[in-house]
Amino acid sequence: MKMVDTTEYLSVLKELVEEGREVHLRIAGDSMVPFLRHNRDEVFFCKPKEALRKGDIVFYQREGGQFVMHRIQRVRPEGYYLIGDNQTVIEGPVARGQIFGIVTKVIRNGVEMGPGDFWWEAFARVWIRMIPLRRFVLRVYRMLIKIGKKVHGRKEK
Repeated sequence: MKMVDTTEYLSVLKELVEEGREVHLRIAGDSMVPFLRHNRDEVFFCKPKEALRKGDIVFYQREGGQFVMHRIQRVRPEGYYLIGDNQTVIEGPVARGQIFGIVTKVIRNGVEMGPGDFWWEAFARVWIRMIPLRRFVLRVYRMLIKIGKKVHGRKEK
């Protein structure tokens, strides 16, 4: 396995997207749990062709240069407000010019899915509205994962 600087790698992917190509990458980080998991799932993304909407998963570059993939929580005249599925703090406004990619499909736990699929829509339409309840739901989710690992004899990471 070869280690690559994430900022450098995403800079190259951003250039490819701006040229009109669709690219994909394996997820790094936990901000999109429980929908997407670190080092397990992959996303495919391209340059947005239509207006961005609440629930869309987008790639953007923060003013400090960091690349982030989060979900649009709301759209306002001053910009976009974004949040990871594993977060309770909304970031924004983010200018449209900072957003360079929209996720078109994912491979989640080995299963390809996109807009219209049950889990995709559940996170885009329901989970995005549950921000005040997320801490509790995520705590229960983590407990269930822990129990599942014990039952199936897997060690925790």
